[in-house]
Amino acid sequence: MSRLSPESNPMLGKRISRRSAFAGASASISAGVVAAVAANSSLVASAESDAGSKSAKPDSSADKVDASKGRLKQAVAKWCYPKLSLNELAGHAKALGMSGIDLLEPKDFKTVKKHGLVASLVSSHKLANGLCEPKFHDECKRKIAAAVEATAAEGWRNVICFSGNSRGIDRKTGMKNCVKALKEIAPIAEKAGVILNMELLNSKVDHPDYMCDNSTWGIELVKRVGSDHFKLLFDIYHMQIMEGDVIRTIQDNHQYFGHYHTAGNPGRHELDDTQELNYTPIAKAIADTGFDGYLSHEFRPSRDPVEGLKEAITKCMV
Repeated sequence: MSRLSPESNPMLGKRISRRSAFAGASASISAGVVAAVAANSSLVASAESDAGSKSAKPDSSADKVDASKGRLKQAVAKWCYPKLSLNELAGHAKALGMSGIDLLEPKDFKTVKKHGLVASLVSSHKLANGLCEPKFHDECKRKIAAAVEATAAEGWRNVICFSGNSRGIDRKTGMKNCVKALKEIAPIAEKAGVILNMELLNSKVDHPDYMCDNSTWGIELVKRVGSDHFKLLFDIYHMQIMEGDVIRTIQDNHQYFGHYHTAGNPGRHELDDTQELNYTPIAKAIADTGFDGYLSHEFRPSRDPVEGLKEAITKCMV
């Protein structure tokens, strides 16, 4: 808000206009009265100006959104904000007390570091061409290994990976194929101190044919791989679509989840009252497990992007 002045305040502007007209039509008014009127106008303008100055100050500590005051480290996915540069998004994230930005590549690291943030989740291979199909194993393992190396070099912790689309492969065979590839790549992650996170995605609305589309299948995969450096990215939006029962699933299986994503359902938009998920108790359930990773917002803004992000942060500050 800008400072108020007689010219910018419509009510004050009317008063000054009337006085000017009155002065022009009444030449007989004494100099003392004119001086008094002028003095009064000056006092009113000064008072209005002071009020405007106070309103223009940054939000008070009571109103300011600061994600760092909550128990969860909050982050945001860059791909959801195509109209903001990474530098702009990082600036907003830092100002809002967030910890990092998701789904970045090594070329992006310098920008987020400039703002004192981390790459909370580093990209690797293509989503559809994943580990359930052997013909993609070499490419996936190469890209995952490169992402692990770059992430470890910064002292960060998370790299994403995907089961990929089944393309006719049954779930039992797909499980075996994923286990084989992950057992080969997990030692690299273990040595580097990095966690591989396979994302749980819905196959009903957004990603038809994706194999790792439910927590039961994903948890079994984590158990078979048997490494503390391979976990699941529990996407709350996607799993609400596929199975619901979000809080109970988190409480019962949190040890298998290394990262969380948010979005409103239906629509994948803001975490507001246009969607069905109640994020405050969900965030509390995550925090109550002692989770020390990142809760990252991955919704597509349908209105002012920064205001929507502020709302999401506030709902998840528990």
